[in-house]
Amino acid sequence: MKTDRLIGIIAALQQEKTVTAPYLAKKFEVSRRTINRDIETLCMAGIPIVTTRGVHGGIAIMEGFALDTTVFTEQELTAVFAGLQSVDSVSRNAIAGMLAKKIGGEAVHLADFMLIDLSSFYKADLTEKIELIKKAIRDSTCITFHYCTAKGESDRLIEPYLIVFRWSDWYVFGYCMERQDFRLYKLRRLWNLQKTDQQFTPRPVPEEKKQFGSNMTDDYLVSAVYEPEMKYRLVEEYGPYSFTVLPDGKLFARWGFTTTESAVSWFLGFGDRVKVIDPPEMVEKMRKTLHNMGCLYES
Repeated sequence: MKTDRLIGIIAALQQEKTVTAPYLAKKFEVSRRTINRDIETLCMAGIPIVTTRGVHGGIAIMEGFALDTTVFTEQELTAVFAGLQSVDSVSRNAIAGMLAKKIGGEAVHLADFMLIDLSSFYKADLTEKIELIKKAIRDSTCITFHYCTAKGESDRLIEPYLIVFRWSDWYVFGYCMERQDFRLYKLRRLWNLQKTDQQFTPRPVPEEKKQFGSNMTDDYLVSAVYEPEMKYRLVEEYGPYSFTVLPDGKLFARWGFTTTESAVSWFLGFGDRVKVIDPPEMVEKMRKTLHNMGCLYES
């Protein structure tokens, strides 16, 4: 939406001080003509944006200007600050704080009632990775890293395009030079991350490649009975109406999983508080898995 893009442009100007039209066009995936129209719209709204030519030129907000809060509603500004504060949790720059000093007002106070922490116990390492990838995306330079998956380890060289937060984790989305295709890499699984000197020309990203996880279907149905004390887990994952309470108080549920392996991992997390009852091959797979686990502890 245009309003979201205008807010994003203001945030970029507050953060970067000076940016170029091509940078904004790439960032918001629109044409330079659209960015020029957006700049005109912001100027008409009373925000003094100046443009300069030359090697160090670009687009910037006039020095010393404090953003007029009448440009946006209080609700809109609250949403902006809440979003910026969440970004601050994984950034070295206190973007929300810097913008708050220029804007002020009740919206800043209201945003403090929301706490969105996108970091984790490995925040220092995560922030360093995100900052490096952001710079590589901005400079259109490739990155390299060592990556670990269930199939093994390997070194990767990719063109980075997006930093993605999804499924409660952080990823870098880019074009893998080895696979010759777009891939999503979990930041927690990579190390030895480096920004190279290898420049690349951003290639168009097919829309279907941005539909992360759309190829994953939960069509492998498994029935199981859970102990009553596991209700909180079922509610948390699938909702309060996703199971049936049996006469003895136990909970029956039939859900879909992407693979049998993901189903096994899910059920093992419940220990002896769950029993898989269908389909037969899944029951057998659980039995074999538990048997093999038991063998590990035999003296």
